[in-house]
Amino acid sequence: MFVLIFYVLSPIPMAIARHYQDSVDSTNALVEVAIFITTGIVVSAFGLPIILAHSPQHEPLIQWGACALILTGNSIVFFTILGYFYLFCGDGFSYDGW
Repeated sequence: MFVLIFYVLSPIPMAIARHYQDSVDSTNALVEVAIFITTGIVVSAFGLPIILAHSPQHEPLIQWGACALILTGNSIVFFTILGYFYLFCGDGFSYDGW
């Protein structure tokens, strides 16, 4: 359930950067920091289940099968978020093509 926090947090830095800038395509410090923070959130979402499955205790906190399912779900969710930002948040998007 802790991974759900990362799903909510991952689009927030780019949404803030898009709010304070007209175009996200141009390169400036705000976009670079937003990409860096988003990357840290995504890497943390993939790292948390691995850390929980590889805990140093006698019995791991989660099983490796559950870890694999979480990593697969992470891939699907984050590619969906990426697709949304790529498709709907571009500067040249209009609903005329739909």
